[in-house]
Amino acid sequence: MTSGPHLLIVEAPYYEDISDELARGAVTALEKAGATFDRLAVPGALEIPAAIRLAIKAMDLVGARRRYDGYVALGCVIRGETSHYDIVANESARGLAHLALKYSIAVGNGILTVDTVEQARVRASVDQKNKGGGAAQAALRMIEIKRELGYFPR
Repeated sequence: MTSGPHLLIVEAPYYEDISDELARGAVTALEKAGATFDRLAVPGALEIPAAIRLAIKAMDLVGARRRYDGYVALGCVIRGETSHYDIVANESARGLAHLALKYSIAVGNGILTVDTVEQARVRASVDQKNKGGGAAQAALRMIEIKRELGYFPR
């Protein structure tokens, strides 16, 4: 019997109410798909790619542990008065893309990059844009594509 995919949700709860709603959408989508998951909190969006890389490396070092089939990145970056927003938004997205390309991993990017808290709430809300659920669905689809192409990590 084949079990469903196993994913790691990496979340940056800097804006706790927004990250909670993103996680609610992601968890609902994964459970609906019959997937299992672990959750890991990191300090901010910039740390999400590094945490995913640590998880990949840990799987190489600890043979008995169940491997992750994919990853869901959740967080929120809200534009402020400085260029810090641009750095965090760009580098977190670049880091996730780099990981996906270099390590052939399935990643769903649910890091919101918005101008206002209200925009974030609309995008995070499971009753509106549900970007957390969308990120989980993206990761699940990339896992399916890997299977369709016959890609199975060692």
